[in-house]
Amino acid sequence: MVEGPRFQPVQPVRAYQRIVEQVEEALARGDLTPGQRLPSERELVTQFAVSRSTVREALRVLESNGVVRSRPGDPNGPEILPFSSVALRKQVVRLARVDQLTLAELISFRMIMDGAAIQVASRLRTPEQLAELEGTLVAMQNAIDVDFAAFSEADLTFHDVIARIARNSLIETCNEVVRGVVLSLISDKIAHAPNSRALMLESLQHHAEVVEAIRAGDGHAAARIARQNMYDYYAGYVPEGERDALRALTD
Repeated sequence: MVEGPRFQPVQPVRAYQRIVEQVEEALARGDLTPGQRLPSERELVTQFAVSRSTVREALRVLESNGVVRSRPGDPNGPEILPFSSVALRKQVVRLARVDQLTLAELISFRMIMDGAAIQVASRLRTPEQLAELEGTLVAMQNAIDVDFAAFSEADLTFHDVIARIARNSLIETCNEVVRGVVLSLISDKIAHAPNSRALMLESLQHHAEVVEAIRAGDGHAAARIARQNMYDYYAGYVPEGERDALRALTD
């Protein structure tokens, strides 16, 4: 007898999950857009042919996911919200804390994405945008004497400006999410490290070198410096056996 595939037991899908899927699919198709309203709760009960409690559970999930907003006593249906990176960040945090996504993978992702964005920014930047980048260096310098959180915020602004110059909102969103998750995992260790100030000063110097390379239009050098900066800043928190992929990005 030919042995066939082995199937796994299936889990029943609750009705409210199907409602969530339909709303999210309508958003993906563009049938629903931010600012629009879903039908009233009563109308949703009729359209989906389910109980009011099922509709309310679906709306609770959609609101938790940042898809809709309901206001108590509002006679209109829930409002469709603009995209937020909050839900994406929650999923990446879950991957990092519960599943198999490692700190090394998160950092290597940032090295790749930041390097690419900086290389593009070196080609596209305007004099005004270059001045804006230089302003973020001043903010980083001032933040060193405050604390790591302030420095981290100024550093985030630097990378946000880079992503805007590169004209890629996906890079901006992904970098913001992944960077936030990295810091959620190790920010306390960096902030309380005995060489925390030295790390910030070194990082500031590297950022200044990146800006200088961008000014010169040398995208390859700017990207290389940025990746080396991330390696120097974060590699010490990655197990030695997982650093090869990071080193490969600094060559």
